[in-house]
Parts: sequence; structure tokens; C-alpha cells
Amino acid sequence: MSLKLVLLYYKIMNMNYSEALQYLYNSMPVFHLTGADAYKPGFTNTLKLMDLTMHPYLNYKTIHVGGTNGKGSVSHLLSAVLQSAGYKIGLYTSPHLVDFSERIKVNGKPIDNQYVINYVEKYNVDFELIKPSFFEATMAMAFSYFSDQQVDIAIIEVGLGGRLDSTNIIKPEVSVITNISFDHVAFLGDTLQKIAFEKAGIIKPKTPVVIGEFNEDTYKVFTNAASLNKSEIYYAENEVIIKVIEQSIDKVLLSINNEDVFEVGLGGIYQIKNISTVYKTIQILQKLNFQISKSDIYKGFKSVTELTGFMGRWQCFGINPLIICDTAHNEAGIGEISNHLKSLKFKILRIVFGMVNDKDISSVLKLLPSDAMYYFTNANIARALPANELQIQASKHGLVGNSYSIVELAVLDAINSASPDDLVLIIGSNFIVGEAILTLKQKQSNI
Repeated sequence: MSLKLVLLYYKIMNMNYSEALQYLYNSMPVFHLTGADAYKPGFTNTLKLMDLTMHPYLNYKTIHVGGTNGKGSVSHLLSAVLQSAGYKIGLYTSPHLVDFSERIKVNGKPIDNQYVINYVEKYNVDFELIKPSFFEATMAMAFSYFSDQQVDIAIIEVGLGGRLDSTNIIKPEVSVITNISFDHVAFLGDTLQKIAFEKAGIIKPKTPVVIGEFNEDTYKVFTNAASLNKSEIYYAENEVIIKVIEQSIDKVLLSINNEDVFEVGLGGIYQIKNISTVYKTIQILQKLNFQISKSDIYKGFKSVTELTGFMGRWQCFGINPLIICDTAHNEAGIGEISNHLKSLKFKILRIVFGMVNDKDISSVLKLLPSDAMYYFTNANIARALPANELQIQASKHGLVGNSYSIVELAVLDAINSASPDDLVLIIGSNFIVGEAILTLKQKQSNI
């Protein structure tokens, strides 16, 4: 071991949680902060990390969840149902909204701070030699944590794409692909077929796969991949019939296959597609001898946020005015939000909005309502599109509002300017919503 690594080892010993996180952020490329420079497709580093940690993901069963939108909702709903059925569930998702520990949970409880510290202290020298990305290192941490916690099954969300994603070393009980739309085109391709090919990479030999939404442009890609792998393929949208009975801001009452009625503790009409995906996946798990009853499904659907700590999906932070946060950030996600807005009544729509600089901004802006008041802002990350630049681009689409270099200022100005009958909607990226949630929770604690 070189003198440099020896000195690093002793420097890192006895760190606290904040210092451990700073080490991870500062010493490794972090995609959610810097973008393309942190993207490391392939498995070279991942396999080295797995050799180092004795392939912990082989010690429990897994479910793999990919797709463009809805991965987080599907993963958390599955976790809630399986928790309700009595299973000990690991849940790995990304990125986080408020704190790193949200990425790695067991039965809804975030990873222990001390475990993060111990992991960094134990493997920091190896990290310097292997030079993994932030995602690769933290995924390895999650796999080890789930093994140490002796989970029954872990739900693993794909980071980016699928075929070359670090998570694609697992051998899942079932693979889930929520949907396909345009996002990360620089990495995944500029057509739906190319993107679907990357997502289809998580389909494993003789392993059932659930596709959330049927799309003629991607149908052949998925069926060919399933055929080559001799895997059964199911299109949830075609097999699960969902009818909305009643809907409010933070929940929906619905019937499934004209038989069972469930209450789902998530707002947002777009969740209907995710619920059909989850329900079909549960049916497959039942065939695989997972003991999941209708009462387990009912409890998991109804109490998903309480059981898993899920945040940022049509999350309500106030009634008068109505304050909603949602992490919609690409063309498909913003399209769903815009459609949902048509069903709501409000006096003035006030939208706090920001994006990262590597998204197709124009395709998103054209979907936003022109009759809203905008509060353009940027998150405190290098990838953020400066608020004044976003304001200029938005004006070309007839979207008018002020710019704020700090999310907190935009959120507070929108709320303070609102009447009780207004809607304050905070959207645009995980980072905008994450910073907004911190502001809103602080505001609630001061009331």
C-alpha cells in the first residue's frame, strides 16, 4: 500500500456521518450532481466491488425495477405490500430528496448513519484503487446492508437505462419495466426503440417480466428480448383493469378488474398506471409462492407513505393555499401533471419550477400551462440550469414569472403571494423538490 493510501486511511478513521457523505460526494463522480462525467456504464467496477464484499446480493431474493417514469412509485408500493405480508424488505432507490439515507431502506427505515460511516472507513482505500462512481459505491453499500440486515427480498431500482446499469448484475424473481419515454437521450438513444432496447436489458433468462404500459413503438423490442430469454412477458395496462371511484388530493379509491376495491395513499392521477404495474407484479409473485393476501395489498396500498417514507409524488404540504410537490421532470412526467391540473379547481396556479441543464427543456416547457404565474429557480447543484436562463427560455413559450437563484426564496414568495384558493405547485426536478421539502418542513415546524 502506498504512503498516500496509508495517510488517507488514517485521515478517514473516526469520521462522523456528514464527513462520510462528503467523502463519497467529493472523491467519486456523482451523476445527480455533475451529470455525464459521472456516468460509468458497464460492470468492471461493480464486479470488483462485489468481489471485495463477497457478492452480498446473492444472499436474498430481488425484484428489479426499471423504466423512464414511475420507478420510485412502483418500488415503494411493492415494498409496502410485501412489508404488509410480513416480509423483511430492502429498498434501493435513487436519487434522494432530502438525505442520502433515503436511498437505502429496510422496512421503510433508512440506513443507519453509523453503518454508512463504518462502510466508508472499511473500504475507502479500496475505493481509491477501484475508483467507482458514487452510484457504484453506494449500490455496493446497499447490497451489503441488505445482506447484513438479513432481508427476505430487496427491491432494486435501476439507476440509468438498464442493460449497462450497475444494478444489472442481480438475478431477480421478476423484472419490471414501468414505461418508456424520452429521457437521458444522450446516454440511451434518441428514439423510443433505442431507449426500450436499453431498458429491456434487465430482462433475464426464464424470468417473468412486467411491462407497465403498452406502446406500439416498443412492443417488438420487449417481446423479442423476452423471447430470446425464454421469459414470460406481461403488459399490465392490458391485463389489469382499473377504474377510479373517488379521488382526493392525497389518495384515490379504485376498483381492480371490476372486483376488488382498494384505497391508495398516493395522489396524482398518473399513479393509476403504476398501480396496475404493481398489481400485476404481485400476481406473479403469488404464483412464485410469495404469501400475499388481498388484505396485505389493501394495507400496503393504503399506507404506502407511512410504511416506506415515500416522498415527493403529488405530496401535499398545505390546503389553504393548496401546496403540492411532485418530482415530474421530463416530457412524459410533466405531461401527466398538466393533464391532472385540468381536473383541479383553483383561483391562481403558481408554479415553482426548475430544471437541470442536460434535459430537453423545450419539450417540457411547451407542455406547461401558459396561464400560470411562474417562480423560476435553480437547485444548489452544478447541473442546475440557472434560473434566469430558464426564465428566458420559458418566455419563448409564453410562460411568465420572476427568477430566484435560491429555491427557498421562490417557494416562500409563491406561498406568501397566494390566496387561500390558489394552488402552489413545485415541480421540475428531484433537486428542486428536495430543497423545497426542506423549506416546507421548516415552515411547518415554525407554525
